[in-house]
Amino acid sequence: MTTYSNTRVKLASRPVGVPQPENFAFDTVEIPPLAPGQVLVKTSFISMDPAMRGWMNGSKSYMAPLALGEVFRALGAGQIVESRHPAFAVGDYITGDLKAQQFVLRDGQAALDVTNPATYLLKVDPTLASLETHLSTLGMPGLTAYFGLLHTGQPQAGETVVVSGAAGAVGSVVGQIAKLKGCRVVGLVGSQEKIDYCLHDLGFDACLDYKDPYVRAALRTACPQGIDVYFDNVGGDLLDYALERLRLRARVVLCGAISQYNNTTPIKGPTNYLSLLVNRARMEGIVVLDNVAHFPEATREMAGWLRQGQLHTPKTQVEQGLHNFLPALLKLFSGENFGKLLLAP
Repeated sequence: MTTYSNTRVKLASRPVGVPQPENFAFDTVEIPPLAPGQVLVKTSFISMDPAMRGWMNGSKSYMAPLALGEVFRALGAGQIVESRHPAFAVGDYITGDLKAQQFVLRDGQAALDVTNPATYLLKVDPTLASLETHLSTLGMPGLTAYFGLLHTGQPQAGETVVVSGAAGAVGSVVGQIAKLKGCRVVGLVGSQEKIDYCLHDLGFDACLDYKDPYVRAALRTACPQGIDVYFDNVGGDLLDYALERLRLRARVVLCGAISQYNNTTPIKGPTNYLSLLVNRARMEGIVVLDNVAHFPEATREMAGWLRQGQLHTPKTQVEQGLHNFLPALLKLFSGENFGKLLLAP
């Protein structure tokens, strides 16, 4: 019987502002022999996501906050290395909430419960797409883009769609799907390299640097007829600028506000929200887990777009080692990451 040592990342204390090393703790435990019905997964990749910062707070959100001393919640991909449940075979590849650790021991029956994202393990086909793609375009970021844009944003051919964080794991897919639906797409990013990526690799119609002191005027120029759909991943001033440009019956999709997550002062909300009234527009928040029942058909459709070359997986950056958990996490907020950020434990 093989024995396994499992290194884990835990929440040691709640950060104030930017997370610090003292907010994290590491430990190593031995995996006990499997009981009947259990499965053991070796983690290949951990998905680094902006939502992780919110889970570190003690405040109420769409998911319960992490408890102090709890292993860090994290989506991941891996492979079954031992199984005592008939639904899972050694060698199967899976995705799910594997947490920030090297191995995952889980009850096989709970792993089949699609209604419980905390325990569910989804079998994936590595011949259809790489594990990295199953954590990006065919994973939560891609699904967030799919449901947030198509179900909430409801873009129509010929409309103008603006997306912030446009070179990220969610935003890059939002822009591509909007193009598939016949829209004009404008991205908001933080560097010339990302502008070039959105224009030349993803096919956006225009892309602006939000660090440009004249970005407000540039957005007016890029959207002369106004904005029909604004997909917001950033919040702050960019949301205000977009609200100024809304067209009649526009839709604003609130997916994230990464510019605000490390604030030590109150979160900056929109100052010109009356634009929603004047333009009879709608602003709605989205949480991808509300659409769990429809994940299979969405994944099939996006896999078809991938096969046909109509959709491209965002650039993927892989950091090595659990000891790099915090440096990797901070890259999400500094703008260093490009596309999807993963950690290989």
